[in-house]
Amino acid sequence: MKHSLELEIQTQPTNTSCGPTCLAAVYDYWGSHVDLRELITAIGELESGGTLAVHLACDALARGYDVEMVTYNLQFFDPTWFDADGEMLSRDVMTEKLQAQWTAKRTRRDVDQLRLFNATEAYLQFLSLGGRIRMQPLDEKLIVDTLVRGIPILCGLSATYLYHERRERIEAVDASRVEAIPDDIHGDPSGHFVVLHGYDPSTTSVLIADPLHPNPMAPTNKYAAPLSRLTSAILLGIVTYDANIMTIVPRSDF
Repeated sequence: MKHSLELEIQTQPTNTSCGPTCLAAVYDYWGSHVDLRELITAIGELESGGTLAVHLACDALARGYDVEMVTYNLQFFDPTWFDADGEMLSRDVMTEKLQAQWTAKRTRRDVDQLRLFNATEAYLQFLSLGGRIRMQPLDEKLIVDTLVRGIPILCGLSATYLYHERRERIEAVDASRVEAIPDDIHGDPSGHFVVLHGYDPSTTSVLIADPLHPNPMAPTNKYAAPLSRLTSAILLGIVTYDANIMTIVPRSDF
C-alpha cells in the first residue's frame, strides 16, 4: 500500500537556503505558516553558507514543537553515547560528552574547528530545549512507520550522491555572494535538505519534496527516488555534518 502525505514545498530562494525552505514546508504541513524570508533570517547561516539540521531543530523547539533527530554522524556522535535501543543514555550524559569532546578536539588541526564549534553550541541548545537524539538503523521500517503515522521526515543528506552530479567548488561572485561551481577535480561534496512525504512499497521508492528547482531528478519539486539511493545519500551526508533524519510534530498532537 502506497503512503503519501499532502505536503507542498516552495523553491529555495538562494543556493544555501534549502534547510529553512524544508522547515517552512513542514510548518505548513502542520497548519502553521511562517514566512520563508523571515525564517531564513531567523535561522541564519554558517560562515561557509547553509545551515545544520540542528539549527532547524532549535527553531522548531522554540516554536513549541517536539523534535526527534536520528543521527548517523560519527564525526560528532559516538555510538556508545546511546543504549542498545538507540536512545541517548540521558540528556545530562549527552551534554557532558559534547562538552568534553569540544574541549578535547578544539586544538586539533585536522578538525573543522568552526563547524565543530557551531554544531556543539547548537546541540547543547537543542538538548536544553528538550530535543531528543537517537542512533538506530536506517531502514525501510523506520521510514515507513514514521510516514504511516502521518509525520513527514526532514533529511540532511549528500546532494552529490542523491543527484549523482559532480562535486562543487565555492567561488565568490562578489563581496556578499558565493556560487557553487560543478567541478569533479577541485570540487567537494555538497550537502542538502529534502522532506520525505511518502513511500511506495511496490517500487521500493520514497516520495521526496525537494526545495531545489530545477533539480537533476525531475522537472518539479516532487519526485520518487529508490530507497537505497536515498539511504546511501543520508549516510554519506556525514561528509558535510548532515547524515540525519528529523521529525517535527506539534506537542499537542503526538
